[in-house]
Formats: sequence, C-alpha cells, structure tokens
Amino acid sequence: MLPLHPSRLTVVGIGADGWSGVPRRLRERVLAAEVVLGGTRHLDLLPAVDGQVREPWPSPLRAGLPAMLERFDARTVVALASGDPFVFGIAATLVDLVGADRVEVEPAVSSVALARARMSWTAESVALVSLVGRDPHLVLRQLAPGRRVLVLSSDETTPAVVAALLNEHGFGLSRVTVLGDLGSAAESRVSDTAREWNAEVSRLNVIALEVVESPAGSSTNSWATGLADSSYEHDGQLSKRDVRAAALARLAPRPGELLWDVGAGAGSVAIEWLRAHPTCRAVAVESDMERAARIGINAATLGVPTLRVVHGAAPEALADLPAPDAVFVGGGASRAGVIDSCLAALRPGGRLVAHGVTLETETLLARLYGEHGGELTRISVEHAAPIGSFTGWSPSRAVTQWAVQIREPTT
Repeated sequence: MLPLHPSRLTVVGIGADGWSGVPRRLRERVLAAEVVLGGTRHLDLLPAVDGQVREPWPSPLRAGLPAMLERFDARTVVALASGDPFVFGIAATLVDLVGADRVEVEPAVSSVALARARMSWTAESVALVSLVGRDPHLVLRQLAPGRRVLVLSSDETTPAVVAALLNEHGFGLSRVTVLGDLGSAAESRVSDTAREWNAEVSRLNVIALEVVESPAGSSTNSWATGLADSSYEHDGQLSKRDVRAAALARLAPRPGELLWDVGAGAGSVAIEWLRAHPTCRAVAVESDMERAARIGINAATLGVPTLRVVHGAAPEALADLPAPDAVFVGGGASRAGVIDSCLAALRPGGRLVAHGVTLETETLLARLYGEHGGELTRISVEHAAPIGSFTGWSPSRAVTQWAVQIREPTT
C-alpha cells in the first residue's frame, strides 16, 4: 500500500448519458478538485476549469498508477470512471493501492445493472465476465447449457470474437444480444445466434449470452475435476483423469490461492485448479518447450488463459516464483532438490501432492512419507476393453501418490 496522504480521493461514476447525468453535488465536487484523473473519453466531457490539472490514466495502468498518485500526494483528487467503479472498474485498484479509508466511491448505475434490466434477468441468475483488456477465452469457462452470461466488451470488435468462440466450441446456437450505449439516447440492441452473427455494434456495449449447447454436446463445460483426457492436447504426458481428480481433491483449491504445477506436461492439474474458481491462480512449470507451448493452448481452450507458463526445469525454474498455497509435482519428483524446494516454498497450511510411476520415485515418496507424514496412496485404475470378441479389464500403470499439508505455525 502506498504511503500517500491525499485529503480525499473521490471516484465518481459516469453513465452513458455523460456529464449531464451526474448529480449536481458530484459535478460541483469534480469541478472543485485540484486534480481530475480518468479516461480520455471521460475527461473530454468536462467543462473547462482554470488551473485544474487533468490527466488520463497511465498505460499500463497498474504499473503506472503509483507514480501518478505520488505526484498528487496531499492534493484533492477526483477520478472519473464508467458506471459503478467497483464493477470491474478502477475503484478496487485504487483501494488496493492507497487504502479504503482514503477512497470514496460515488457510483452511477452500472452498465451491468442496465443490461440485466433490459434483458429482464435477475442478478442471481447471471454470470459476469469482463473482457476489457483481457483474453476473450475467459468467457469459455462460463459456458453451460441454459446459462446466462453478461460480458463487458473491450470495444465494438468483442461481440464478433465472442460469437466465434461460442461457435467454435459447440455453442453456436446460443443467443447473442449486444446492448449498446446503455442509458443514453443512442441506446441500441442487436440480437442473433452466435453461428449467424454478423452485425455492426456500438463501441460501448455489453453482450448478453443465452447459452445453448450443440446437439453433439461437450465434456469441457463441467467445473468438476477429472475432465476427460480428450479435453487436452497432449503427447502422452498427461495426468489421467482418475488420478488427476484424486490429486486435486487433496490439493483442495480455494478462492485466491496459488498453485505450482511442476513438471506440468499438458497442464491439466493447473488448468482444473483455475477452473475451480475465477480468483484461483496457477503457474505451470515445464522443461519441454513444445509441451510448454501446448499448455497455453489447453488453458485458453478450457477458459483459463490466465495460467502462467514457465519454460524451465525445476528446481531452478522455481527460484523467482511467488510462494504457493499448493504444489503438484507430476513429473521430475526424483530430480535432486525438486521436492525439497517445493516444501520449503509452501505457505503455512499449504498442500503438496506428488505422483510417481517408477520404483525410484516410489521409494523417494515412501521415504518422504516416513519423514513428513501425510498420506501415501497407490492408485490403480482399470478400464473395460475388448479382448477378442469378449470384454476384459485393461490396467493402467499404477501411480504412487504422496500428499502432505504443511502445519500452521504454532502461536
């Protein structure tokens, strides 16, 4: 948190109706401020005020904000934002940087609230995704038959990108409604299926999706762990669905937590960790360049493009990573220093799960179980398969799994 002391940093939301729609008391506060910050579009709405400093947000925003705010330390600052600044807006970033006690937020009606009203959708029935400055593949995680999704667009090109993604992933029959310039005199509405989408829309728009799955169906829209192996591109280096589900049950993803997936292969454990909750974070560490590239493809396809992929070998590649809440070691557990480095990096209360299929790794995991406790499990999975004209059991290679939780420090 920055050691700043502005007399008050006020964030004022502005709707699509512009400056005239801002309440008089807030207009007076904006015009009386020594400094006004905001997007160029918002700053251009203001009448001239002699001596008032007006500056657009820096780019990149998060990296440039601290220096900008330091320059205006101890001055009266007003920031302008769209609609409700706490709905994927600037308010959360400012609170994080200077503290909630120094930020006052005066929201306007958000575009999200207006979009729900236009669609007659209740708040509890709608998922919300922001694609403003974000990878459009994020919308894929939200897709399921019958689901309603509101998407905050980056610009007028976003609806076509979203429609193409829906069509590509088996949701081409979904209804796409684009609501433009909500709350203004120029408000517009265009609707069609994702498959047939070909419309020009306003730059300021919100997309309303009514999700319909294609008759062929899809296995990747479940949030349960253990997605079908066919959901991933891989070269055989993949934690298979049954052992993957067992690993994630012990890794126990929780909102906001960070996972290291070490020796990530196809990245399946990290991807399903991220799919557990939108605020989960993950780093996939993989020494093979082709596999590392493939992890990024899998992450985008499965709606979690935020997965960070590190190309490098553990333990060296772990040195500069932020401390994890959980670690999965799917490959390379027997390499010198890998398990020790992961255990040392874990936060208190953190969980580690390691898999092995060789006698050497199994011996190592048995020794670690003796030293640290936890849970040692041998997982054998058999699948029914043809044997001539009959059916029999075809066994997969047994996996030894060691799971341990680091104890909370005593007080």
